[in-house]
Amino acid sequence: MTRRRTAAGGGTAVEVPPERLVGWINRFGTRNGGLAELSTDGSTVRIRGGDGTLATIEVPFGPMDIAGGRSPAPGESESGPGGERDQPVEALLDHLASLGPLGLILVRGGAHSVGVAVHGAVVRSSTDRAYLQGRTAAGGWSQQRFARRRGNQRAASLADAAETAARVLLPEQLAGLVSGGDRVALAEVLADPRLAPLAALPTRTFADVPEPRRAVLDDVATRSLSVPIIIEPADP
Repeated sequence: MTRRRTAAGGGTAVEVPPERLVGWINRFGTRNGGLAELSTDGSTVRIRGGDGTLATIEVPFGPMDIAGGRSPAPGESESGPGGERDQPVEALLDHLASLGPLGLILVRGGAHSVGVAVHGAVVRSSTDRAYLQGRTAAGGWSQQRFARRRGNQRAASLADAAETAARVLLPEQLAGLVSGGDRVALAEVLADPRLAPLAALPTRTFADVPEPRRAVLDDVATRSLSVPIIIEPADP
């Protein structure tokens, strides 16, 4: 399924499944006067229509290999050794198809779901939900007591999420890390010293994830390989 939303910096953001990318590019060319540019620097792919409309792909878990088995040098674009031009779209699809296992960690409220995905499918996971004290309208001492209790419950829930992440993810040789949910809670979980090895991985974050459940984890595993594209209209 292709997802579409308004991009934060202007334009339109879409997520396109890898198997639909070639068709999407062909339709982009049809709608925008053909393809005037198709280039990559390994971290992004630029697609410009004949009318000036620009589509920019951020390579998931990049940079990708565009130079005959080596990472692109600074400033290098789509021309490989000997001046041979690699095909940016084929290089991107090959990159996604060759990715190793991805770590998944979702946190929101008192819930977390952690897993390992291979080629968009979850192969190992653990999901749990802790009770968090509801907020109270009462004031004074009662409000402070409820706030302390809620804070302690939240801290215990995040510690449990970090423990689960260490148990499920650290034994794996991961190619990247996908996180989702509440950014503040995720930052606290990933700050756990046991998870320091994950900091070196290429990352991808989905902030629009609902309360983590196994079905949500499966959806994020599929989305982890989707291609993010920002479309900017031509200058008037």
